Amino acid sequence: MTKAPVRDGLPKGFRSAELGWPELDRIPHPPHRIPLLGDVVGMNRHTPLQDTLRYARRLGPVFRQKAFGKEFVFVWGARHTADLAEESRFAKHVGLGIANLRPVAGDGLFTAYNHEPNWQLAHDVLAPGFSREAMAGYHPMMLAVARQLTEHWDRAAATGRAVDVPGDMTKLTLETIARTGFGHDFGSFERSRPHPFVTAMVGTLTYAQRLNTVPFPLAPLLLRRASRRNAADIDRLNRTVDELVRARRASGRGDGDLLDRMLQTAHPRTGERLAPENIRRQVITFLVAGHETTSGALSFALHYLSRHPEVAARARAEVDRVWGAAAEPAYEQVARLRYVRRVLDESLRLWPTAPAFAREAREDTVLAGEHPMRRGAWALVLTPMLHRDPEAWGADAERFDPDRFEAQAVRSRAPHTFKPFGTGARACIGRQFALHEATLVLGLLLRRYELRPDPAYRLRVAERLTLMPQGLRLRPKRRSPVREPASGLRRPVPGAGD
Repeated sequence: MTKAPVRDGLPKGFRSAELGWPELDRIPHPPHRIPLLGDVVGMNRHTPLQDTLRYARRLGPVFRQKAFGKEFVFVWGARHTADLAEESRFAKHVGLGIANLRPVAGDGLFTAYNHEPNWQLAHDVLAPGFSREAMAGYHPMMLAVARQLTEHWDRAAATGRAVDVPGDMTKLTLETIARTGFGHDFGSFERSRPHPFVTAMVGTLTYAQRLNTVPFPLAPLLLRRASRRNAADIDRLNRTVDELVRARRASGRGDGDLLDRMLQTAHPRTGERLAPENIRRQVITFLVAGHETTSGALSFALHYLSRHPEVAARARAEVDRVWGAAAEPAYEQVARLRYVRRVLDESLRLWPTAPAFAREAREDTVLAGEHPMRRGAWALVLTPMLHRDPEAWGADAERFDPDRFEAQAVRSRAPHTFKPFGTGARACIGRQFALHEATLVLGLLLRRYELRPDPAYRLRVAERLTLMPQGLRLRPKRRSPVREPASGLRRPVPGAGD
């Protein structure tokens, strides 16, 4: 089951739970376990996460599942997750789902093993690209892409048509990361069908998800055709990025974006530079991760805003008050949308678009004083269940309520109860980028439109390693423009309150 040790002394490859949890029998598992198959009977291969969430509710904050001879330990209790978040005792574990993406992303920031040096090199080289100064520089490009979205929605509003929310948010976030990070325009809003890069990206994510649900010995046989498609998708991603890098090298343009940093910047202490193959992997990582999760977050937030008109009205009033009659907000004004940000956070609480992260023990330890773990043992944190733990969020944890993120409420909760971006040294490097982009876009859409839902729609969640509301369509209705008060004075910008 295990492979030869690697540089840090830990085994590489999948490690079944019985290898690392000495008292595994104490951890509950679903009833009616079947030899060879394990606990997969009754599970839908299209919604494995949501099926696992149902088991989590029944089995408690630490439980296990077995599939085709592989045993997994899941954790979602706030107390247990806080223990796993301790960097001195636990580190990121590149679990099966992430490892399935290594053929395309290799040792990129998201998929690198802890012992691989390139993730730290890339992190240190690229971190200044997410500084406040860099973010302020991205703001005008974010606005330019948002204008393309609103022009598209204006046409739909004029004819009374509904818009494809996940599709449009995917176009928006892909263009935003491509232009701000790499100076590239995919032309997404001029296309009637998704850009081939998006089609290939969805293909690779879906294939990686399928690998999680197929017994390894049978995967080459059962997924032969899908494997060929996946190889073609990876080739498409690689060729797209290679062309993008070639164009930048040929132009010699150095505008300080993420690609410029990858090509030109040496590590501030060691003088090391990213190798060409690693640059390709980092670009793919940013293009995929930099738009896939944000588009899901925006889509879920728009769904909840459309279903909670009182929340939308309060958020819209804040936008009108903070931004006034200015045609577009300044960079500093976005951070003042505190209630809009709460809407986004509450949407990420209920449906974190990256729905799990894995942690492994650095040394022999005991999880939360209850479950012994050997060095290298790992657990998968189910973020949607962590975000619903009644010990942290109350008995009404399933209810959508942005005021859970009012400042006093946040201070009153235990740490490590809200983890939509992972945890520790390997948490998402682009968190502030995503939050600024999403808050800006929500503010722009709230100010410009009323969002009318389809009364017959019921939320369905699509899984392709990340989460997205499936089939979500809204009907935007244009609002009257915000005007200055009669005195001609600008509306006051609120301080700490809203």
